[in-house]
Amino acid sequence: MRKSAGHFSRCGFHAGLLAALLLLVFPVAARAGQKNKKKSKTQDNASASPLVLPVPVSEQVDQTIGEMLGAFQIGDVEKMHKYYADNATFVSGTFAPPVVGWANYVPLYQHEVAAFQGMQLIRRNTYIFTHGDVAWASYQWEFLSSLNGQPYSAHGQTTLVLTKVGDNWLIVHNHTSEICPVCATAAPPPAQQQPQAQGPGNAPVPKP
Repeated sequence: MRKSAGHFSRCGFHAGLLAALLLLVFPVAARAGQKNKKKSKTQDNASASPLVLPVPVSEQVDQTIGEMLGAFQIGDVEKMHKYYADNATFVSGTFAPPVVGWANYVPLYQHEVAAFQGMQLIRRNTYIFTHGDVAWASYQWEFLSSLNGQPYSAHGQTTLVLTKVGDNWLIVHNHTSEICPVCATAAPPPAQQQPQAQGPGNAPVPKP
């Protein structure tokens, strides 16, 4: 019986020692597991938020022009204004001084587009140049619409000057010229030159 008692006593001692060791090991393991979980969550967050590379300036300017022309085609003056500075200047389509200021350009634009039924503008060969916070772009365009129920088209070129204001590029100058079909092939003598093609009411084609 004494042997059995000693045996149980030793077993009890061993069991107590094992329990103490487990209490010491498990908290450490639990803390290690929490650290691993935190590290894993940090890695997951890092992988979920990839590094965003800056958009090249030329692409920013090209997007500005594209969105401006999208608003131009649907006649959305408010959206167009988002891409034009208040003091923007516009070269006149007639022998007249430039139009200075967005507020002075809007009534002319609205008058010119009023007679056209639907407008589509195709932009080609866009060249963009930048220097610091200034950029300029030149492109060719084809204007397609309907005038008095008849198909209407025009071709021309545009040069825009833009400046960066905050995170946005704003157009500060628009020089748009329509190419006369006759002049595009060969220039006739001065006495036979035809006037530049214009829209209704002697208004030039809207400046894209």
